[in-house]
Amino acid sequence: MGLGSADVCPSSQPGINGREYAQLLVPLPSLPVQESITAAAIDADELIETLEQSISKKQAIKQGVMQALLAGQTRLPGFTTGWSRQALGELGTFLKGRGIKRDDVQRTGVPCIRYGELYTTYRDYTSDTVSFVSSSLAMTALAIRDGDLLFARSGETLAEIGVCAAYTSNRHAVAGEDIVVLRGSSFNPVFLASAVNTAAAASQKARLGQGDAVAHITSRALASIEVEMPQRPEQDAIAAVIMDLDSELRVLRERLAKAKAVKQGMVQELLTGRTILPVKEPAA
Repeated sequence: MGLGSADVCPSSQPGINGREYAQLLVPLPSLPVQESITAAAIDADELIETLEQSISKKQAIKQGVMQALLAGQTRLPGFTTGWSRQALGELGTFLKGRGIKRDDVQRTGVPCIRYGELYTTYRDYTSDTVSFVSSSLAMTALAIRDGDLLFARSGETLAEIGVCAAYTSNRHAVAGEDIVVLRGSSFNPVFLASAVNTAAAASQKARLGQGDAVAHITSRALASIEVEMPQRPEQDAIAAVIMDLDSELRVLRERLAKAKAVKQGMVQELLTGRTILPVKEPAA
C-alpha cells in the first residue's frame, strides 16, 4: 500500500511521516520488565489522583468553613458577643498605589504588588510577592505595611472589581498603580480581606463600580462597603482557622508537585533503561 497524501505533501512546518515512524528504534525490554514499569507508573498515577482528590475535598471544606465563619452563622467556641455592621471607611484610611508599570518589574529588588496580580496570584492574603522593582523606583511608589489591605481598582468586569488581598509581612514592599490601599489597626487583616472577598461584599462592589469594557471602583465607593464584624479576638480566631486550612492545602499541593516530579523522573529512568526494577522470575 502506498503512502497517503498526508505523508508526501510538502509542508512549511517540520513533521514526520509514516515511513519515518516505522524506522524509529525503540528500546523494548522483556515482557516482565514492561509489566513492572507499567505497575510502577500506575502506582504513581494513583498517588497523584489521591492527592488531587484530597486537595479538592480540602478546598471544599475550607470554602464551607469560611462561608459559615465569615457570615457569623457558625461561632467558634468561647465567642458569643454580637457582631456589628461597619463600613470600610470607618476602619482606616484609603491610599492609592502609584508609579509602577508592567515594564518596571524585574526579578530582584524591592518587593512590589501589581493590581493584576490580585486577580491571578494572591487570594485573601500574602506575605510574599512575585514581582520586584528597583530601589530608585520604589522610592517614588507607595510603600505598603504589614496589615494593609490592597484592592484592585480596575478589572474586566464589575462582578470581580475590588478583589482584595492583605499584605502580611514586615518586609518593605510597594504597591503599583490601580491599587487602592486600606490602612488601619483596629481589624485583623486576614479576616477583613477574606470578608470583603465574599459574595455579599462583592455584590456591593459590583453595584458601586463603573464602566463597561473596563470596570473601575473608587476609594470613596470602597469606603462605603459594609461588612459584618465581630470583636477583634474573634476576628483573630477566625483568621487563625483560615490560615490553618491554607497551611494544610499548601502541604498537599507541595506533596502533589513532588509526586508529579518523581513520576516524571521515574518514568524517564525506567523507559530509557537507566534504572531497572527487580523482576520476579516466573517459576520453572
